[in-house]
Amino acid sequence: MAATFPVNIHIDPVTGLLSEARQVMSPNQDARSPAGGIELLVVHNISLPPGQFGGPYIEDLFMNRLDPKAHPYFQEIHQLRVSAHLLIRRDGELVQFVPFRHRAWHSGVSCFQGRDACNDFSIGIELEGTDDLPYSEAQYETLTAVTKALLASYPGLHKDRITGHADIAPGRKTDPGPVFDWTRYLGSLV
Repeated sequence: MAATFPVNIHIDPVTGLLSEARQVMSPNQDARSPAGGIELLVVHNISLPPGQFGGPYIEDLFMNRLDPKAHPYFQEIHQLRVSAHLLIRRDGELVQFVPFRHRAWHSGVSCFQGRDACNDFSIGIELEGTDDLPYSEAQYETLTAVTKALLASYPGLHKDRITGHADIAPGRKTDPGPVFDWTRYLGSLV
């Protein structure tokens, strides 16, 4: 059954939480610098194991409980300490791991318009997917609704400050991949 969310998503200005999201607070977060306002939105993708959807493994990774014996690939990544602010599952379900007022650990070594350490001033949204498989209609709808709420809530964030992980970590990252429809997504924000 596909998840559905209201067109107007509410961000609590005090907590930085979405009431429409399932809350799973990751330990992989820390306080933003007082000077580190939200000025960038980074779109990512993730699937665990690679190319497989559903299951608990993305949450397990972000919660530091990924079992290295559950899949051979997990032996390479189970010790990573990473997170994102949000995950949008294939059916549009919205999961929040980090409040927007905190820094999520999603970008790694990164640079946007000459400014390093993008985690300091960005929000990271993971789409459950891969670089080469189309994203679902529900994912685009949820991503659009969330992005509109973020743009309305954070004055430093603008439509021209939305980018992919590949753009801030070129040569190291490729997501959200060539099948992500940037024209559709950015056009839906009007």
